[in-house]
Amino acid sequence: MQHGSLVLDAAARFVDSFLFVAVALFPIVNPLGMAPIFVSYTVGIDDRTCARLARRVAYNSFLLATVALLVGSHVLRFFGLSLPAVQIGGGIIVATTGWRLLHRGEDDPGRSPAVPTAEAAMDSAFYPLTMPLTVGPGSIAIMITIGSNAPHALATKGFPLVQAAGGLAGVAAVCVAIYASYRYAEPLLGRLGHNGINVLLRLSAFVLLCLGVQILLNGYRALSGSL
Repeated sequence: MQHGSLVLDAAARFVDSFLFVAVALFPIVNPLGMAPIFVSYTVGIDDRTCARLARRVAYNSFLLATVALLVGSHVLRFFGLSLPAVQIGGGIIVATTGWRLLHRGEDDPGRSPAVPTAEAAMDSAFYPLTMPLTVGPGSIAIMITIGSNAPHALATKGFPLVQAAGGLAGVAAVCVAIYASYRYAEPLLGRLGHNGINVLLRLSAFVLLCLGVQILLNGYRALSGSL
């Protein structure tokens, strides 16, 4: 009877950690909203390369989020960095990327954008598709914050390995959503037509720009409060 109660308690801790990490990370990553931007980087690329690229981005995202969750706070302390500094620097990068995407093709409207090669597309798997577009400073800040509070939570609630496994499973679930959203973005968005995709891309780029500004402001407020 006691053994069954322990199993149920461990399962509850696993589910709690899983949902906490997944629910915290998914809205910031927003794979569905980033899908049009992924499509803009893979125009003219064959389907097999797009599938490989989506897998690589999902894999990179899992590694980056996991590192931020498990050792991110220690890395910041080693380099003498604060979380607000990461938010300010990352917010600038995200806002700049959003601005560039928002104005893509406006310099010479009559010229079609160059079609990247498969190698060039794969080279963009980490930067900018994984960092900062998919797992950006907002996601990293959330994972570092959760990881910083984890030792106290694990000590008070028990089942540390089970809760850690639940957190990693939550990260993995979000990365599966990233893969599915990117892998099937082109056939789904293709129904919108060229103009529809262009409108959706501009809207996504504008949201990305605003997200970068918001992350920068959050970092500035946190830094001002600490001073």
